Amino acid sequence: MGFSTSTCTEFVEVLASKAPVPGGGGASALVGAVGTALGNMVGSLTVGKKKYADVEEEMWELKGKCDQLQKDFLRLIERDAEVFEPLSKAYGMPKETEEEKAEKARVMAIVLKDACSVPMEIMEKCCEALDLIKEFAAKGSKLAISDAGVAATFCKAALKGASLNVYINTKSMADREYAEELNAKADAMLEKYCKLADETFDSVLGRLK
Repeated sequence: MGFSTSTCTEFVEVLASKAPVPGGGGASALVGAVGTALGNMVGSLTVGKKKYADVEEEMWELKGKCDQLQKDFLRLIERDAEVFEPLSKAYGMPKETEEEKAEKARVMAIVLKDACSVPMEIMEKCCEALDLIKEFAAKGSKLAISDAGVAATFCKAALKGASLNVYINTKSMADREYAEELNAKADAMLEKYCKLADETFDSVLGRLK
């Protein structure tokens, strides 16, 4: 697809168009990548400073995890676009006869699971990123503390954005037991990590004002 390697201008323009992808899922993955990178930047501005020598090793470890998460988020931009195409085609399948209805139901069950798997993974990566950003905010360079607050805000937005892409797909699932299982996982991530993001933001804000 190449969305993750397009320019900012190109990405925003196609996002604003009537093109089916990228959409909210891909945009959430991009925002997650940006938020993670901002946390990573705090680490970059902390390592090598005598004042923060006691957390140097930890900062490098956190940065390494962020490096991987950034790659994961960019991969998920592409993956989100890949799983949407078969879903959009499935919605357009005929259902005039009983055979057609059965085939459409069979295909929908498969593509809805695939379509849910990507935003669920985006949510999981956002949770991982928020755990790291909390540490950057608490122990990183005070000169970059505002960036840690922005990082937490972005990753919270990405988390919530991705959740809507989970819920819109679980809503259409015929297998309600599986759908509710996914909803419960998404609910739990939102409850825990929106709170963590807010705590990180409030901690940063309190040290700035």
